[in-house]
Amino acid sequence: MTTGFGDQNHRPGAGLTLALAGAAFVMTGYLVYDRFFPGPLHSDAQPRAIVPRGELAAFEEVAIEINERCAPSVVHIRSPGGVRRNGYGYVERVPEGTGTGFVWDARGYIVTNFHVVGNRDSVQVALRGLEEEVADVVDFEPELDIAVLKLRTPPSDLSPIAIGTSKDLKVGQSVFAIGNPFGLNHTLTTGVISALDRVMQSVADTPISGVIQTDAAINPGNSGGPLLDSAGLLIGMNTAIKSPSGGSSGIGFAVPVDTINRVVPRLISGETNRRPVLGIYTESVTFRDGSKHVIVTGVAEGSGAAQAGIRSEQTERYRGDVILEIEGETIRTRDDISAVLDNHDVGDIVSVRILRQPASPQPREMTVRIKLATSVRR
Repeated sequence: MTTGFGDQNHRPGAGLTLALAGAAFVMTGYLVYDRFFPGPLHSDAQPRAIVPRGELAAFEEVAIEINERCAPSVVHIRSPGGVRRNGYGYVERVPEGTGTGFVWDARGYIVTNFHVVGNRDSVQVALRGLEEEVADVVDFEPELDIAVLKLRTPPSDLSPIAIGTSKDLKVGQSVFAIGNPFGLNHTLTTGVISALDRVMQSVADTPISGVIQTDAAINPGNSGGPLLDSAGLLIGMNTAIKSPSGGSSGIGFAVPVDTINRVVPRLISGETNRRPVLGIYTESVTFRDGSKHVIVTGVAEGSGAAQAGIRSEQTERYRGDVILEIEGETIRTRDDISAVLDNHDVGDIVSVRILRQPASPQPREMTVRIKLATSVRR
């Protein structure tokens, strides 16, 4: 007997289930065959079609242009090891070193870090695409880790590096470093200015102020190389890294170009034996209102500052005197102090305006007169 609903033993969708099971069986069989009976390894092939990349990005063009323009001004410095007799008559071993420098002027003067050349009298310098040349150490200032060399036979087509300024730098600016990390010639790295007005210890264990911090990769061998801005101008000299491993960790430091541009001419002219100083130790600080100042942290015994009554006490309530002006020039950084004193001689008496007890409820300004003493170098 039949009804309008069809055969009771026929389930709807049974055919679809069988079809899917068959497809799964076929696919499984194919996979097993492909796994255990693969086709030939070699077949006809042609190079892939090249996709045109279009124009370079603007930041890439900037980096390329800076490298092509500035790399000829960068040199590789090699300091051979050996032995030498020190000032006390004892023979000492001098380890081999390598570093970077940059061409200062067309006469063959080269600027680098003092720790790259150490106490050597001469080093080997290789300009881009040229054989090594001998360069004599002209003079140096360990307190700022700056040294000047001079090529004995400078080429006629030297390319001095273009000089910028470090006084108006901003955190976040793009920077470019060219150097010879691990002996790899003319390596370009890029980054940004991470911080300004850092303080680092020089090889003479004295503080260098106004130091630029960057995350551009700086490694051993970059020392003495240029730190450039996006216009290809020198804004600093790569000097040190902060790293537990000794390799780049994104924290590098550069001596500001304004310091270099002030010191290098004096080293070249031989005017560094007597430098006028106030006789104080200082630290750069930022007040709550965001203003930058220089605070006295120590006073040299018997110095002009000590005779003028400059104070350096550091307590919870009181801090040392703040240097506001020297000879009418506003002082914001320790580099400002050096810049003002460079225009004076040992024995000059300068007018210094200070802020006494700046952290107290009643700070007061006053003016003192300080006789400049001498700081003996080399």
